[in-house]
Amino acid sequence: MDNRIGEMQVFLRVVDAGSYSEAARRLLMTPSTVSKLIARMEARLGVRLFERSTRRLVLTSEGHIYYDKSLALLAELDGIERDISQGAGLAGGTIRVNCTVSFGILGLEPLLPAFWEAHPDIVVDLSLSDEIIDLYLDRTDVAIRVGPLQDSAMIARRIGIVKRRIVASPGYLDRLGEPKRIQDLSRHRCLGFNFRRSAPVWPLKESGRIVDRAVDGPLVANNAQTLRRMAIAGVGLARLADYHVRDDIAAGRLVEVLEGTVGDDEQIHALYHGGPRLPFRVRAFLDFVCPRLTDFIEGKAT
Repeated sequence: MDNRIGEMQVFLRVVDAGSYSEAARRLLMTPSTVSKLIARMEARLGVRLFERSTRRLVLTSEGHIYYDKSLALLAELDGIERDISQGAGLAGGTIRVNCTVSFGILGLEPLLPAFWEAHPDIVVDLSLSDEIIDLYLDRTDVAIRVGPLQDSAMIARRIGIVKRRIVASPGYLDRLGEPKRIQDLSRHRCLGFNFRRSAPVWPLKESGRIVDRAVDGPLVANNAQTLRRMAIAGVGLARLADYHVRDDIAAGRLVEVLEGTVGDDEQIHALYHGGPRLPFRVRAFLDFVCPRLTDFIEGKAT
């Protein structure tokens, strides 16, 4: 193992002490160990660092150069570590955040102005995408994920449980009638997602168990907001998270149908690279947004 920094520190202590024996005493080493270490350094460098013709060690010309350079290098190293250590404890710098499109727009974005009031020196590099990304390759600090978690070395902080509802516009229900039973979905236009991980089925509660009911319709899309807008426009039924549609239901733009049959409530987590040395900017972001996102999911005022 390369331990030239350690050798430099011993060398500087020898110069300051003026002898191997005094340096060894201060370093809690033996004089022979110190002597062998200096000899190894000289062999590697190909020069003598000390003149040994006098009772007190005297630096050679090369020794003086090595002494000055070592002092500067170790001082720079101390400064780097001090800056990094202090920076980790300050709420500044950039944090890269990835979030699903709809949850980011509806839940996360409204929190950012208040977050910046509390932490004005943190830059949020926000990417909204419903595709699963490689957090390591993308250098993401925090990812907010909806649904089951894959095996990962990242730490998951639970935010809450997303409840889903099946909704349609009053106009659509006037034209095609309201489905009263799960079997009625076969005659309805059901809007769906086109993610690679999605399937043209809706998990529904039927006779006390969850059944994947096949559905079809005129639209599949890669985000919930498109499905929501098309449902409001009367295109068909949509199965969406409560936070997408609760305001529309309250305003009468959408009506919930088949209440209590949706069987795939999903959890939301914040994923991040954890550990005892988590940068303060990441911890500050998580501590600020996670409880407020929980309130958002549960429909509480933030």
